[in-house]
Amino acid sequence: MSDENIIEGKNAVTEAIRAGRPLDKVFLARDSADKALAFIASSARSAGVVVTECDRRKLDAMSATGAHQGVIAVAAAREYCTLEDILARADERGESPFVVVCDGLEDPRNLGAVIRCAECAGAHGVVIPKHRSAGITAAADKASAGAAEHMLIARVPNLAAALETMKKRGLWIYGAEAGGGSPLWKTDMRGPVCLVIGSEGAGMSRLVREACDFVMDIPLMGKVNSLNASAAAAVLLYEIVRQRHE
Repeated sequence: MSDENIIEGKNAVTEAIRAGRPLDKVFLARDSADKALAFIASSARSAGVVVTECDRRKLDAMSATGAHQGVIAVAAAREYCTLEDILARADERGESPFVVVCDGLEDPRNLGAVIRCAECAGAHGVVIPKHRSAGITAAADKASAGAAEHMLIARVPNLAAALETMKKRGLWIYGAEAGGGSPLWKTDMRGPVCLVIGSEGAGMSRLVREACDFVMDIPLMGKVNSLNASAAAAVLLYEIVRQRHE
């Protein structure tokens, strides 16, 4: 069973059901008095999903995260979308495209947290590379608190090529780099925008950085010289939100 077919935790499973993701089965902890689990069981059955109660030891053995909260769903294989699907969503909403690119995030929890931030900020989709990057595993799904079930996620073989495609569609490409580029607060990010979040250690790859129209720096006032990737994403995304709603 692929890790990408496992959905764990109350929020993640609840949002998967709400989003209509095809589920093969939901496993629940037996004899639980948890109202959230009872709601999940009722919702799953209403959606035609088989619900099986089992011993927590079975859930522990199935769990990829070690924090299943008494519920694990087995889903059909996840289907990633295309970049065109993401741009089409912006067109359907009559909005300027707002896309997030994750350049080689290897920690699925970081990827999940970035997806959660992107969904909350109203981004139209997230793009990740096919190689040398975390995918939407159980850990990423759980860290997204279910946001991954509502977000369009494209997995592309070449990020630099995807950025060039977006440029041709009129998007401006913004990357963030510690100690480099112009200050975030002085960067105009209104209009069609693609925000690039670099990897945890190395930041943006050379080709991706070269594809950026603008490189920004988040001012840091303390002694630590960088932010966690998902924390940086939250700061950057909500500066875009602020500017888009001025």
